[in-house]
Order: sequence, then C-alpha cells, then structure tokens
Amino acid sequence: MKAEKKASPAGAGGPKEVVARFRIRIPAQEAAPAPPVGPALGQRGVNIAEFCKRFNESSKVFPKGMPITAHVTVYKDRSFDFILKTPVTSALILKYAKLEKGSSEPGRKIVGKITRKDVEEIAKIKLPDLKVNSFESACRIIEGAAKSMGIEVVD
Repeated sequence: MKAEKKASPAGAGGPKEVVARFRIRIPAQEAAPAPPVGPALGQRGVNIAEFCKRFNESSKVFPKGMPITAHVTVYKDRSFDFILKTPVTSALILKYAKLEKGSSEPGRKIVGKITRKDVEEIAKIKLPDLKVNSFESACRIIEGAAKSMGIEVVD
C-alpha cells in the first residue's frame, strides 16, 4: 500500500504518514488480543492492548456482542485511529426477528418475520452509513437484506 500524508489526530504537529488502512469486525465491548484483533494489529506494530481498551470504551454505545466494523488507520509512528461504523445490518435484522441465523434456503424457506416498524428502526440506526438520498431508500435496502436472509417483512 502506498503511504499517504494525512492530518494528524488531535491536531498534533504536522501530517502523519499513513502506512495501513483496514477494516475489522469485532463484537461490541469484546475486543481482546486473541484473533482476529491480535494478528491484524500485531503485524502492523500497533499496541494491541491500547486498541482493545479504546475500542471497548468507544463501543459501549452498542449492545454488548453486536458485531461492529472498525475502520482502522495505522501511521508510520505506530499510532492509530479508528472509526466505528453502525452494527452489521444482518445482525440487527436477526436481533429484531429474535433469531440465531437466517434461512439456509432464502427465497424458498421463510424462517422469521419482522414488521415494517422494525425495518424503520433498523434504517434509523443504519442511516449514517448507508449511501442513500432518502429514508425510504434506506428502508428498501433493509427489506432487501431481510429477504435475502429468508426473513419476511410484514405490516
């Protein structure tokens, strides 16, 4: 990956050289040095304990265990920043449908139902991360994801 210059976090000094950018999915409040966190950060020289502490503190706004995607930026001096995204859509759908997993045969076998109100709640949560122009479009995306999991949307 090509190194880039980026404004440093917290306005300290000059720009920092970016050496890596990656995404990692970790359950909220459950980051630990074990895989997948340890290997992903260790190979880039990041302080794993500090990352875990900061991630767990930042993810307290989400239900414990909910899968969260973190976009991590690692700098040449081995410091890092991360941005937490909203929980994974499929995990939210399963939570609202009160299911462990989706259908093994989506489109043929319906394994659960969620209401239109549930779809709207999920869309409100996911709206900051969805690239849509309207709330209705966000709802349609959630409905499509539910359908692809074998979960029916009812009124």
